[in-house]
Amino acid sequence: MLEDWLHRGLDKECEFKTSRSSGKGGQNVNKLETRVELWFNIEASAILTPAEKKRLLEKLAARLVNNNTLHLQEQSARTQLQNKDLILKKFYKRLDLAMKQEKPRKATKPSKSAVEKRLKSKKIASERKEQRRNFF
Repeated sequence: MLEDWLHRGLDKECEFKTSRSSGKGGQNVNKLETRVELWFNIEASAILTPAEKKRLLEKLAARLVNNNTLHLQEQSARTQLQNKDLILKKFYKRLDLAMKQEKPRKATKPSKSAVEKRLKSKKIASERKEQRRNFF
């Protein structure tokens, strides 16, 4: 699915902003803007289909700003370019997870041996408690 996102070119619809990082960078921390922020407006995307937009808005609702914009930031690397690569990987991973369809749960019954095992353990516990009761 990752290759599909890359071919579609969603990163061209992303807005990137940089700022000074509080992370690694040595003496450059106070001079260079290495933190990268990614802003992606889901509703304004021309590449996504309406069904994809709806699914992303539902699944990523807790991570959205203004109910339609995905905001991510990365500052773990020392350079702006590395942080941009990391944030794009994070972005595509989030999209993949949001678009993944969950398998429907199939209701099953416990096996005959599992039922017997449970009843046997209940019987043993019951007998143990019975012995405690009649001790005096």
